Amino acid sequence: MQFTWKKGAGIAVILLLIGYAISVWWSIEPDEIEPQVLKSTQGKVIVGYATTTSLILTMDTLLNKPGGWLSNDVMPPSVFMDNMAAFEFGALEQVRDLALIMRKEFSRSQSQSAADKDLLEAHSKLNIDHTSWLVPSAEGEYNDAIKLFEIYRAKISSPDQPQAQFYARADNLNEWLKEVQKRLGSMSQQLSASVGQDRINTDLAGDSSARQSTPNLASQQIKTSWWKIDDVFYETRGASWALLNFMKAVQIDFADVLEKKNAEVSLQQIIRELEATQQVVWSPIILNGSGFGFVANHSLVMANYVSRANAAVIDLTNLLSQG
Repeated sequence: MQFTWKKGAGIAVILLLIGYAISVWWSIEPDEIEPQVLKSTQGKVIVGYATTTSLILTMDTLLNKPGGWLSNDVMPPSVFMDNMAAFEFGALEQVRDLALIMRKEFSRSQSQSAADKDLLEAHSKLNIDHTSWLVPSAEGEYNDAIKLFEIYRAKISSPDQPQAQFYARADNLNEWLKEVQKRLGSMSQQLSASVGQDRINTDLAGDSSARQSTPNLASQQIKTSWWKIDDVFYETRGASWALLNFMKAVQIDFADVLEKKNAEVSLQQIIRELEATQQVVWSPIILNGSGFGFVANHSLVMANYVSRANAAVIDLTNLLSQG
C-alpha cells in the first residue's frame, strides 16, 4: 500500500511538472509583426494591402501560436492560464475594432455606398464569444473570418474587381483613431485603478444642459480587484501588441496622407510607446504595490505607456482634422 501511494504521488508530481512546462511554453507571447511582411509581394504598392495583411497575420498568430487559441480550452493546463487568455481577448478587441472600421469606413467611398459583403461576414464571425468551444467554436469562426479577409485582400489587389476598394483618407483614418482613443483611455483607467483612487464624477462636464438616466455619486472609490490585476495587465498587453501591428500597417497604407498632414512623427511616437508596452516582464507575478510604495506596481508602469500612446493618438487625430 505504501509503495502504491509513493508511486501515485510520484506520477502526480511528474504530471504537474509536465503541465507546468507546457504552460510556460504556451505562455510565450508572440513577437510583433515586422513591417516588411506587410508589403505586397506583387512588387507594387496596393493601398489597403498592409492594413488587411496586418489584421490577417495578427489573428492567424493568435490562433497558431504555441497552444493555439487558449481562451476556450476547458482542459488543463490551459484552463488555468488566465493571463494568456486575457492577452488573447485584448488583441481580439482591437481586431474587432479594426474590422468594424474596415467594413464601415475604409472600404466605402461615402455613406451611401454598399458595404463589402466579405468584410461584413468576416466582422460578424469575429464577434462570436471568444470562450465558445462547442459548435461553432471560436477558432472555427475566426479561421473563417481570416479566409474572408484574404478574399477581400485579393479583390483589392486585382484590377479586374474595381468594386472592391480600400480608401486611405484622413477622415477614414480618424474614425479608427477615435475608437483607438476610447480603448486606450479605458485601459489606462483600469490600470490606474490597481492602487485604488477617489474619482470625481465628470460624466456631464462641459455641457450645462446634459442629462443622464439616473443620478450618480459625486465621487466614488475605484479599485481593481486584487484577483483581476494580472488579467487587466495582460489584456492591455495583448491589445497594445495588436495595435502596434496595425499602426505599422497604417504607416504604409496612409503614408501619403500622413506626409501631407506632416503627421509622420506623431505616428512614430505612438509606435514607440506601444513598443515599450511589450518589454519583457522579469517578475514571475504582476506586482501591485502602492503608488510610491516599496514594491513595484506593474499596472502603473503600463498605464504610463498607454496614456502616452493615447496622448500621441489625440495629437495625430488633431493633425488629421486640420485642413
